[in-house]
Amino acid sequence: MAFVAACGDDSSSSGSSGTTEPDPGTTGFTIAQRYPSDTFVPGKVRLPISLASKDSLLTEADGVPAVVNGRVLDSNDQQILTVSAPIHATDLVIPYWAINVEIAQPGIFTLRLDGDDGFGAPFQITDPAQVTVPYIGSLLPPFDTPTVADHRGVEPYCTLTPAPCPLHTITLTEALASGKPVAYMVGTPAHCQTGTCAPALEFLVKSHERLGDAVAMVHADVYADAAATTIAPAVDALGLQYEPVLYLVKANVVEDRIDVVWDQSELDERLDAFLASS
Repeated sequence: MAFVAACGDDSSSSGSSGTTEPDPGTTGFTIAQRYPSDTFVPGKVRLPISLASKDSLLTEADGVPAVVNGRVLDSNDQQILTVSAPIHATDLVIPYWAINVEIAQPGIFTLRLDGDDGFGAPFQITDPAQVTVPYIGSLLPPFDTPTVADHRGVEPYCTLTPAPCPLHTITLTEALASGKPVAYMVGTPAHCQTGTCAPALEFLVKSHERLGDAVAMVHADVYADAAATTIAPAVDALGLQYEPVLYLVKANVVEDRIDVVWDQSELDERLDAFLASS
C-alpha cells in the first residue's frame, strides 16, 4: 500500500529566477515522492521526499546533501515559495527530507530542488469536498480498533516483532472519548512495501515511553490475516490507500497528519508542537 515513487512531468522551468537549466533528465538527481498524491487540502502540507539516481534511491553513503533547498512552482511555472529542509536519516536505510509548505488554494504545483534533474515532483492541493481521507482540520471518525482483549477478527492484531506493540490497550473510539490528545497510527510492520512501517511504529513506541499518559496512542494494523490477503476494517474506515499514516488529534479534530515516513527526531518535534498548541 505504501509507496516510494520517482515522479516527473514533461516540462521544466527556472521559475522566476531567470536562470538557464540543462535539458530535463540530462543531469541531476530525481526527486522521489514519498507522499500520497491526492490527499492534500489548502493549508499546511508536508511533502516527504527522497533523492534517487536513474538506478536507485540514494543513501548517505552516496553523498546526499545535509539540507535541500528549492522552490515551489504553480501551474504557470511561476515560483510561489522557497523551501529548505534538513535530512532525516537516523535508523533509516533511505534518508528523507520533509518539505513543509503552506498553500492557500487548490491547484497543481511542482516541487523543484537545487540540483534536481529538471523535472521536479508534482503535487496536488484538492478541494476538501473531494478528499475522502481525514485531513488536517477535519474530524477523525471513531472506530473500534483491535485491542489485546479483543482482536476483532484481526490476526495477528499487531505485526510488530518480536512482540506486539503496547498501543493496543484501548480502541480509537475510547481514545477519542478520553479527552486526551490522541495519536493514531495505521501501518503494518510485517508487510509494508517500503520498509518504513516497522521503524515508524518503533519510533512511536519510544515517543509513548517518553510522553506516558499525556497522549492516548493507538495503533491499528493494515491486514486482517497473517498472509496479508484481507484488508483490515481500520483501513476501510478511513478510506486509506497508503500506509503508514499518523493522525494527531484533539477534540476529534485532526491537527497534524504525518504520511509514509518519519524518524524519531521529526516525530518528537511534531508531537511536542502538537501538545504545545492550544
